[in-house]
Amino acid sequence: MIKVKLKDGSIREYESGTLCSQVAADISEGLLRTALAVTVDGEVHGLDYPLTSDCEVSFLTFEDEGGRLAFRHTASHVLAQAIKRLYPDTKLAIGPAIADGFYYDVDSETVFTPQVLEELEGEMKKIIKENLKLERFELPRQEALKLVSDMGETYKQELINELPEDAVISFYRQSEFVDLCAGPHLISTGKLKANAFKLTSSTGAYWRGDAKNKMLQRIYGTAFPKKAQLDEYLTRLEEAKKRDHRKLGRELGLFMLLDEGPGFPFFLPKGMILKNKLLDYWREIHQKAGYMEISTPIILNRELWERSGHWFHYKENMYTTKIDEKDYAIKPMNCPGGILVYKSEMHSYRELPMRIGELGIVHRHELSGALHGLMRVRCFTQDDAHIFMTKEQIKDEIKGVVELIDEVYSLFGFKYRVELSTMPEDHMGDEADWEHATEALKDALEEMGMEYKINEGDGAFYGPKIDFHLEDSLGRSWQCGTIQLDFQNPERFELEYIAADGERHRPVMIHRVVFGSIERFIAILTEHFAGAFPLWLSPVQVRVLPITDRAREYALSIAERLEGEGFRVETDLRNEKIGYKIREAQVQKIPYMLVVGDKEAEQGTVSVRHRSAGDKGCISLDEFLEKIRVEAETRANP
Repeated sequence: MIKVKLKDGSIREYESGTLCSQVAADISEGLLRTALAVTVDGEVHGLDYPLTSDCEVSFLTFEDEGGRLAFRHTASHVLAQAIKRLYPDTKLAIGPAIADGFYYDVDSETVFTPQVLEELEGEMKKIIKENLKLERFELPRQEALKLVSDMGETYKQELINELPEDAVISFYRQSEFVDLCAGPHLISTGKLKANAFKLTSSTGAYWRGDAKNKMLQRIYGTAFPKKAQLDEYLTRLEEAKKRDHRKLGRELGLFMLLDEGPGFPFFLPKGMILKNKLLDYWREIHQKAGYMEISTPIILNRELWERSGHWFHYKENMYTTKIDEKDYAIKPMNCPGGILVYKSEMHSYRELPMRIGELGIVHRHELSGALHGLMRVRCFTQDDAHIFMTKEQIKDEIKGVVELIDEVYSLFGFKYRVELSTMPEDHMGDEADWEHATEALKDALEEMGMEYKINEGDGAFYGPKIDFHLEDSLGRSWQCGTIQLDFQNPERFELEYIAADGERHRPVMIHRVVFGSIERFIAILTEHFAGAFPLWLSPVQVRVLPITDRAREYALSIAERLEGEGFRVETDLRNEKIGYKIREAQVQKIPYMLVVGDKEAEQGTVSVRHRSAGDKGCISLDEFLEKIRVEAETRANP
């Protein structure tokens, strides 16, 4: 008999070889219905996993990430089976579960149009209703290669050949369909719901994400346990299309994306107002937090980038050039320039921590297929800062940065979650330093009572990091802020300070951003607010709308008064009906419209309309000014 410890702490005994599904049934029929996967001693498995020794078991439902991934991964296999049934000559590549669904990359002569996706959905429903059992089996390398070769799956052959010699090569079978896969999966296709999945789109995707490889077709889909959840998700997708920053950026005159500069956005006058207001805010809060601002060159020589490690670890993302027959690079990051500023003179421990900020323009080469509006560009402004400090100051400085980031995200009404990323395989420096740095980040987060998730092996090549993932008004997650602790560059650049003992010591360095990329943050804000920015950020804050020709002079005097108070104002003097003018101002997301006619001109009042709340009544201009002054100064959200 083996002992199985459950999530509630209770212990039950079972015969060796008992399946996890049998344990779930023993606990309750309800658990067996809702359980999708299971963790055994922390590792996720399917419910058909046999228990052979004492262990700790926790069952996963759709509310758990492991349960959702198993659910949607099974949906991707159902999609692949449907593709092979309808289009048997298709070659399969990979089909993972992702955050909001799943996809499968395929090589096919068939173009997967919306009509073809509908046909695939019909076949998928049949497979779900057939309630096919998913059976895992393992094969030695040569037998595995023969199997996929016999099936004509050349992409699977490539994947197997890249596995370690001693790797366990596993497959999953569901009726006639077999796929190379590590799992886990649901017990059967019937655990999916025939009315609660949807194939959402088909796009191009290079094999292995490499533009040198063949372009495949990627079919996206999603799946839920209930139809109501699917309907809610599809509604959010439609809302996201309306909020697409590329569409709104064009309609609101914020920025352009042109073929003459792929990935290099053009900011228009209204977009520059928005961008500069964000930068003004950044400068204000950083000055209060004790940061000094610098500016460093965009192009620096190869020797510097070799010393920083970027030339060897990041060169494929860098633009390079030659000047006087020597190699130079356009900076992809601001940190080496900040390091040179610190190194330009000797510092005392009394000057530390030294907080140096830079709104630096950086360039990074992104594949053309990865470019996406302002979300993924090749040139952007990074709100970098670098903090040089003693080891004893690490914890307090990290706390200070976390508090600053929290202040900014809270201002815009963002919720966020925190991830701590640890040492990657491709890292610089001694592992003892990495361990010390990682523990310092953990201690700071835990002392602040912040929940965080460990993201193993995803740190920067020079140090572990804390990442902040924003949640917008549609519940989507965006990675923006980051705090990276660095013991490596101070060593590589031989940075020093004079300590209290009169000796020279190495400082420790923090790399951190709050917005991340200003351009990306603008995209997120645009979609979060659906283009209806808070008053303080709105490119145009007030539009004055005269009803009659006689009210024109009064409208112009109002605009002059508002502009004199520092507000951004437009006056619509066109000979159009007032209803048309109001609708157009609302489409442009202008926060306030002041409708004025003969009556308002005589009384010195304004009839106020808000872009979302509508008619706010007739008040004096002084009263309106006081209201918007408070709203702008407090940076209130709409």
